[in-house]
Amino acid sequence: MTEHIYIVEDEENIAKGIRLNLEAEGFRTEIIPNGKDAIARIIKKPPDLVLLDVMLPGASGFEVCDSVRQHGLRVPILFLTVRESEDDRVKGLELGGDDYMTKPFSVRELIQRIRAILRREQWYQQTATPDNLLLFGGNEVNFTAYKAITFRGEEISLTQKECMLMKLLVENEGNVIDRDTILDKVWGYDRYPSSRTIDNLILRLRKYFEVSPREPRYIHTIYGAGYRFTGDSTAA
Repeated sequence: MTEHIYIVEDEENIAKGIRLNLEAEGFRTEIIPNGKDAIARIIKKPPDLVLLDVMLPGASGFEVCDSVRQHGLRVPILFLTVRESEDDRVKGLELGGDDYMTKPFSVRELIQRIRAILRREQWYQQTATPDNLLLFGGNEVNFTAYKAITFRGEEISLTQKECMLMKLLVENEGNVIDRDTILDKVWGYDRYPSSRTIDNLILRLRKYFEVSPREPRYIHTIYGAGYRFTGDSTAA
């Protein structure tokens, strides 16, 4: 199957250059130069991946990403932009982006990142638990629907990264997962501008699922080593 990629970019020369290189690698592509048009197109016909500029007419790339996620779509999004500040990177990823590259960039690296994202998507689609449901501590996590019912009886929506991190922890229950493994499996590369994003994800998961987030029973920090999940049968 040939993957279909939307190139959301308003600079025509850049968009055509990306299209030429991606199609040479066997991908199908479509160029969309306007943010509002991109939102409508992605919602109507989600592709396998979106390459998304941040500075766009109609709606910014951040607005496009946020709108797509608000509609419940989990299509992979890779930001391409001249905006290289740490705050912009963190914002893009916390809105639900899968990766973030600054211009100018290497086409070879871009293709590597695209393939890494598609591999992660394939990994995530593999069943994590029976029926893709995780039950622990009165919580229920639905990896397919990106939703959970907490021990408080609250139904919440989970981000893609929250689900991916939870899946990784569950697949390795009882074992410590280091930061490099998390970055590789959840983000797909070993360079990240700040450690706070992983920490923030862990804190959010504890807030959702732990009776006492400061004294976690299930999602543990092993200082200097990484993180570990223990289910009901092994929780201390």
